[in-house]
Amino acid sequence: MEKPSERLNRKIIIDHLWLPVLTMLLKRKMIGYEIRGEIKKHYGFWCGNVTAYKVLYLLEKDGYVKSERISGKVYYTITARGRGELNQGKKILRKLAV
Repeated sequence: MEKPSERLNRKIIIDHLWLPVLTMLLKRKMIGYEIRGEIKKHYGFWCGNVTAYKVLYLLEKDGYVKSERISGKVYYTITARGRGELNQGKKILRKLAV
């Protein structure tokens, strides 16, 4: 049986994938496939191609990430607006932890 804390972790990561995506992009620019691998490595599940790219598309559409094509690959980086939104998300999670 899944513990409540495990269920919470899974729900936060899956339902709010933008949080770990922006967190990863703080460290370096990445391609979508790398982001999927990092999610698997750090959070224990392999998100689908469509899911990862939909999250990236929506983040870019709203100005939280930007993309650039380098040697035929599309790299994503976090923007200042993305940093601000990530900080807001972290504040909300900290508030819940009190």
